Amino acid sequence: MKKIIFLLKERNPRLSNKKRADMYRKKLGRMGGDCEVFMKVSFGSEPYLIELGDNVRITYGVKFITHDGGIFVLRNLGLAKNKAVYGKIKIGNNTFIGNDAIILPGVTIGDNCIIGAGSVVTRSIPSNSVAAGVPAKVLRSIQEYLENNEPLMHETLKMTAIEKKDYLLKNGDNKFIKK
Repeated sequence: MKKIIFLLKERNPRLSNKKRADMYRKKLGRMGGDCEVFMKVSFGSEPYLIELGDNVRITYGVKFITHDGGIFVLRNLGLAKNKAVYGKIKIGNNTFIGNDAIILPGVTIGDNCIIGAGSVVTRSIPSNSVAAGVPAKVLRSIQEYLENNEPLMHETLKMTAIEKKDYLLKNGDNKFIKK
């Protein structure tokens, strides 16, 4: 019954991302201060093997996998009876993990990192890096990311939703991302 109540709370869209992070605090190996956890994040079957630094944002649908499920085949062949393989996951300070990313066992993501949406992180990522892809690869440094995005930045975070909408519809076209 406790697990059902926990899952219902975790999926509550009215629960703030900071409060949702606090719900997971006791389950994880470590969680620093000022973390955010969005809805539908999975910390897997061994959440105590996951460590988050300070100011970490885990966005919608991220999955942490702390074991190698493929050992199932070896167990069924009688080659690894009653055995499993595990790895800790460590996320550094001031790190953002984009929607639906998957972090595999044994991975360390350094401080000041951005992991792109949909990435599969199979290897550790050094501090001050932007990484994305399947498998995730370092694409650029945080400094390069700033330089590339500075011309596109809008100062909208202190605006109301209506002010932001009006501003973007009037002023945004020349500063929107174009692919």
